[in-house]
Amino acid sequence: MKKMKALTILLVALMLTLTACGGGNSNNSSNSSTASNSAVTTESNTNEAATTDPAPEPTPAPVDLGGRVIKISMWWDGKPKGETAGEKASLAKIAELEKKYNCKIEFVNIPFEQYMDKFTTAVLAGEPIADISIMEFKRSISPVKQGLVLPLNDFTLATSDINNEQKHIMKLPAIAGAEYSFNTPFVSAVGMYYNRDLIKKLGLPDPQELYMNGQWTWDKFLEIAKQATTDTNNDGKNDTWGYSGWPADAARHIGVTNGALFVNDSDLSLGLTDPKLTEALEFVNRIYNVENVVKVKTGNKMDWNETNTFKDGDVAMSINYDWNMGDLTFEVGIVPNPAGPQGDGKSTFANTAQNGYFIPKGVKEPQIVYQIFEELQDIPPTEEYLGQDWLESRFKNEADIKMVIEHVSGTGRLSLEEGIADFPFFPIMDDIIIKNQSVTATLEKYKQAGQAALDKLQ
Repeated sequence: MKKMKALTILLVALMLTLTACGGGNSNNSSNSSTASNSAVTTESNTNEAATTDPAPEPTPAPVDLGGRVIKISMWWDGKPKGETAGEKASLAKIAELEKKYNCKIEFVNIPFEQYMDKFTTAVLAGEPIADISIMEFKRSISPVKQGLVLPLNDFTLATSDINNEQKHIMKLPAIAGAEYSFNTPFVSAVGMYYNRDLIKKLGLPDPQELYMNGQWTWDKFLEIAKQATTDTNNDGKNDTWGYSGWPADAARHIGVTNGALFVNDSDLSLGLTDPKLTEALEFVNRIYNVENVVKVKTGNKMDWNETNTFKDGDVAMSINYDWNMGDLTFEVGIVPNPAGPQGDGKSTFANTAQNGYFIPKGVKEPQIVYQIFEELQDIPPTEEYLGQDWLESRFKNEADIKMVIEHVSGTGRLSLEEGIADFPFFPIMDDIIIKNQSVTATLEKYKQAGQAALDKLQ
């Protein structure tokens, strides 16, 4: 795995980024101010016409901030501990920039359950809790709609890394049609995890091979799930299952693979009337309530803890997350979620956990604040490729790491419904999965409530 330096180039091209995130994501565009033009006149013996070339926008010289404290807020302790080479380099960079700008850089730790209330109250009072604040994308919709955060083009320059190579900072997906958020480059490994040992034992096709051959579809996934659901000792009880997982997650991810969202990420419009979402939910209902291929360990299909059932080792596949794949007793593989019949193949998962940094309204000199944050990330790399240490702790097989970097990371679309007050996402899922109600009737039942929740954002 140490020979994967070439993957770095691939990763830069694939990073969202992030999120890839389908509709509304304009990470490759630049909303920064354009450089002013200066006329440069040249003379020649042939009396050639004068030419005009754009002058690059100068990077501002270091500013003396007079001891100002630059605060960065999050819901954990963000200060590097200095235990690893990367953390030591980060601490050194902090000290360097504090001297360069005559400032102090402080990380503010606010409990998660208090975070958004404190953020909103402080900005409305004209005294933001920090100069830069991280937020979950799904929780940022209301602050964005209220004008409580600044768009990127208010504080980035044409020369900023975020508007060029994005080596240190990348743009995150647009929210309601505009770009507000940024983060350091990262790798996301959200997809269909599979028990490679069990797949081999049962003599089933490897999902990665199916994917590379263009055969990894909903139908093929379900075919394997049915074949993997077996009673090996003929006692009348299943000993292995084809699938496990939280159906609320399955609904969102399967929806994205079919080009559908509960709330459209580009314009915050209602997705409940989209036939592609109906088709996706019909398929999820089939998995859970018709084909009987799902292991339900808790006794409640809608229990979030079903996310962990895959780790028992007797389940073939699960839509799951890299953070949940530590300390497994079997070899795990990953492949993008199977393609839906109406999907474009570009978006493979619902990005439900996207975090990003925002600069609140009312922050003084936001351009300088952002510049310092960007410079904070300019430290020597300690890995051969982005995410190396983490990915190698998750996967034993180099092919899985390549699959994540080349085919999974950066292919998500923003899933925002949980961040919208009173949006009936969970009632919809309960009616379909627990009460076994008709998908079409359920979506019709909650259509008005969903639209009302979105109208409150206007």
